[in-house]
Amino acid sequence: MRMLDANFNRAREALRTLEDYCRFVLNDGALSGTCKNLRHELCAQMIALEADAAVLYRDTPGDVGVAIKTADELSRGTTQGIAMAGAKRLTEALRVLEELAKLQSPAVAARLESMRYQSYSLEQSILRQAGQRNRMPRAGLHVLLTESLCRRPWRKTLAAILAGGADVVQLREKQLSDSDLFNRASIVAQECHSLGRMSIINDRTDIALAAGASGVHLGQNDMPCQYARKLAGWELIIGVSTESIPQAQAAARDGASYIGAGPMFPTTTKTKPRLAGPEYLKELAQSEFPLPTIAIGGISLDNLPELMATGVNAIAVSSAVISSDDPEAVCKRLREILAQAPAGQEVNADNPAKRGAPHA
Repeated sequence: MRMLDANFNRAREALRTLEDYCRFVLNDGALSGTCKNLRHELCAQMIALEADAAVLYRDTPGDVGVAIKTADELSRGTTQGIAMAGAKRLTEALRVLEELAKLQSPAVAARLESMRYQSYSLEQSILRQAGQRNRMPRAGLHVLLTESLCRRPWRKTLAAILAGGADVVQLREKQLSDSDLFNRASIVAQECHSLGRMSIINDRTDIALAAGASGVHLGQNDMPCQYARKLAGWELIIGVSTESIPQAQAAARDGASYIGAGPMFPTTTKTKPRLAGPEYLKELAQSEFPLPTIAIGGISLDNLPELMATGVNAIAVSSAVISSDDPEAVCKRLREILAQAPAGQEVNADNPAKRGAPHA
């Protein structure tokens, strides 16, 4: 009974810690709800096990384990460390409860086993979400660089984009050989990192890793995000193109760092059967979607003010910049418009969450 009491308390307290971490730190209602449901389920199983009387056997003054401490128990470096310690404590306590339940109720033991497996998945989901927020890109202006669309040589266009204040350069080259793409990605990554900007490689997780880029951006027909995350770990920011709430939710579950939302307007860069449009941005806002959202597709100086009305504060632009006579000037003007975001919507371009960049 003392073992039941102690491990019930451990598991319940761990779930409360995880629930509050998901609620107040990650701001993730779904994960917080999962923790709460597990906590209530745990209480129900303890009642079914008639373990409510276990508290009567509690003997804190006589408990020989109260004074046994390790250095790690008394120190936590981050709130994420607190959450991960709680997750480990949860699964350990559930295992003990499961074994004890086998003495009285195989049905309860089976349910506790199921809860333990749910807790393993919960731990993974919390770690993913924490990792996403640790590397959350808050840049306002992404510029997609494709040589065939550049009016000037691509190297000069890259220099102009960066001089114009682009926060992110996303290299999108579908026709280059692997060796040529790697060489170009390495140049883009080096130029961006030297200025404290982010570099994203389209489609190719392997090239992004090898070239030292900040991240990779994946379309719906590219390598699934969950496998890209397994390949890259948390070394890369991973963005995923989406055009619907279900796609956005899947990207978040699979470990995406941000989503691209679009296309917003007709574009010559890609042929799409339908436009997600500004209404999609409104849907994401209404759903309180937890990841940063980058609007993309046909965005220009003329239609950006329309998007600003949705509250968007980050955009990805291609032809409007790189096909212009003066990419630097267009970038500066786009940033001026973005800077007009309402209070509380300002773009934070001061924390590019880059990999390989010099640290202050």
